[in-house]
Amino acid sequence: MKKRKSGFKEITVSLLCTALLFGCSNAEPKVTDSSQTKAESLNTIGNKKIIDVIKEKVTYEKEDVYSDWKNEKYTSIQLNGTAAKAEGDGEVLIDGSTMTIKTAGTYVISGKLDDGQINIDTEDKDTVRLVLNGANITSSNNAPIYVKNADKTVISLQEGTENHLSDGTKYVYEDSSEDEPDAAIFSKSDLTINGSGKLIVNGNYNNGIATKDELRITGGNIQIDAADDGLIGKDLVAVKDGSITINAGGDGIKSTNDKDSSKGIIAAEGGTFNIKSGNDGIQAETSLLIADGDFTISSGGGSPETIANREGAMPRPGQEQDNTAAESTDTEAESAKGLKAGVEIAIGGGTLEIDSSDDAVHSNNSITITDGDLNIASGDDGIHADSSILTKGGNINITKSYEGIESKAITIAEGDIHVKASDDGINIGGGNDGSGMDMQADAEDSMLTISGGYVYVDSQGDGLDSNGSISMTDGTVIVNGPAMNGNGSLDYDKSFKMSGGFLIAAGSSGMAQAASEESTQNSVLMTFSNTKSAGTAVHLEDSKGNEIATFTPEKDYQSVFISSPKLKKDTSYTMYSGGSSTGNEKDGLYTGGEYKDGTKVVEFKISDSVTWLDESGVTTAKSSPGGMGNRGDGQARSEKGTPPSDMFGDLDDETKEKAQAIMEKERAGTITREEAQAQLKELGIEFPGQK
Repeated sequence: MKKRKSGFKEITVSLLCTALLFGCSNAEPKVTDSSQTKAESLNTIGNKKIIDVIKEKVTYEKEDVYSDWKNEKYTSIQLNGTAAKAEGDGEVLIDGSTMTIKTAGTYVISGKLDDGQINIDTEDKDTVRLVLNGANITSSNNAPIYVKNADKTVISLQEGTENHLSDGTKYVYEDSSEDEPDAAIFSKSDLTINGSGKLIVNGNYNNGIATKDELRITGGNIQIDAADDGLIGKDLVAVKDGSITINAGGDGIKSTNDKDSSKGIIAAEGGTFNIKSGNDGIQAETSLLIADGDFTISSGGGSPETIANREGAMPRPGQEQDNTAAESTDTEAESAKGLKAGVEIAIGGGTLEIDSSDDAVHSNNSITITDGDLNIASGDDGIHADSSILTKGGNINITKSYEGIESKAITIAEGDIHVKASDDGINIGGGNDGSGMDMQADAEDSMLTISGGYVYVDSQGDGLDSNGSISMTDGTVIVNGPAMNGNGSLDYDKSFKMSGGFLIAAGSSGMAQAASEESTQNSVLMTFSNTKSAGTAVHLEDSKGNEIATFTPEKDYQSVFISSPKLKKDTSYTMYSGGSSTGNEKDGLYTGGEYKDGTKVVEFKISDSVTWLDESGVTTAKSSPGGMGNRGDGQARSEKGTPPSDMFGDLDDETKEKAQAIMEKERAGTITREEAQAQLKELGIEFPGQK
């Protein structure tokens, strides 16, 4: 630790950031009580079950489900190297190694075609059904199966068979201005795949399976290796059942219709998905609806081993910016998200394992989660929606992320949520994938609402961060972190009204905030004189020894905020440090059992909705607005003294100028907060709890 001629100065981060980082606002908060209703209004889900929404948008016909072709009239096409033989009533034109089907009906294809094509070109208004019964078709310069003209085509995979389709790396078109077909299976009309056999598709030229209309899958074991996209349905991709494995250089599965808001949908009612994609795993132009299914998705090479805290960096390194919610999602050059939709994502069940270099779950508008198990590792946001996120159930486990959950409005009504983030855990930001950097976003509509559920946050940045307000009426929230003083466990610009539920947050003290004074549920914010090591228990009990909370934070901490319905006005309480508990433990929080061997820190009585504490007893809240993002509502000031009006007042002019220059660099985003802290420490300016 260096000494300056002006003497060593310890300056709190809250004061430092007050003057140099962000402006303040004295506007009164506007808290919407009907936040869940508002969140539901931003999507087509409302309070419906996801499966019911899918059934409204997707229909299946009888022919979409596999039936035994042996009980039907059919035409047999036997492939034999460079030629083929057709037997039956169907009209098949054979020109060398090209078979053109001219009439509707059932066609059973078997054998091997070394370099040729099955071409469907009918004028009938009925369905063409291709039964792949051990077929192996290669085309060196075009699509092995090309549906040029048909009312509808069904590809059935015969049980017990393995079928192969492969194209070359370059297509030859009759007209040089054409650009289709561009997939190993390409259809200009509706396409359905069913059955229980195996289909292996190698799309060496571009895509694996593509249709310019609707694609339905109701069965089969489908394996796709594609130079670009795996599965494409322009208007719809609907999966009812089956096993789908995709290795794609571009997107795994996508819909592309950006002209009709009722189309461009992806809907999964079941099935097993194993997707490895260079770009987005599953990308819907409008709605991505998941009712059930098992999903394993790795996009963009997956999440990096470690994610640096990029706080203060503008723009975020390597981060694409979504310009508007209406922007076509398939025009973005480098997007590697796990699940992505232009309008909405709704998840009502299933198991999703997502490992993405970009956002794991991303919508340009809204996300609704009502059920399911989500396990997420992301190189960017775990779950991001530009407008709103609503959770009404499910298990969400974000093991790695830059920011865990981010949107302009987030409502947690139900669900079990665990978040680990290198920056903010849950962030109410400015939308458009801004990750909290659009600090001038409309705070009137920026709201984090917690009305139920269980939330655990482990963050290096802010734990719960709102550029507007926070409201909590029920549920359980546990926050670990941050350890550095540049962020706080709770961070809000306007108000935090606490009227129910249980919340405990342990982290650094430099930017610590409590709930708003107008809260109807009592709370305490304790600031210790020295940093406590991770695993050091904090215990709060009433005068009769009844436990209010026993918690062992996972990170070093200097402040602890506790709000509980057990905290009563005009009642005495005692806080202890250290010791242990014999109770049941979950995420560091103990219930029941016996607390013992702790050291008494402070005894106090609650007289206001928020009680600020240090080791000498009750302190007073800061009376005037100030601090980062208008933190005055929730920051404490010791009764022993008032912070100096000039935070650099005791520094010589040269040191003061250097300190201001460092903070200006951080504000401009040319250095990170950690770099700013290190440089300030070189000047002899250190933060409380900084190591």
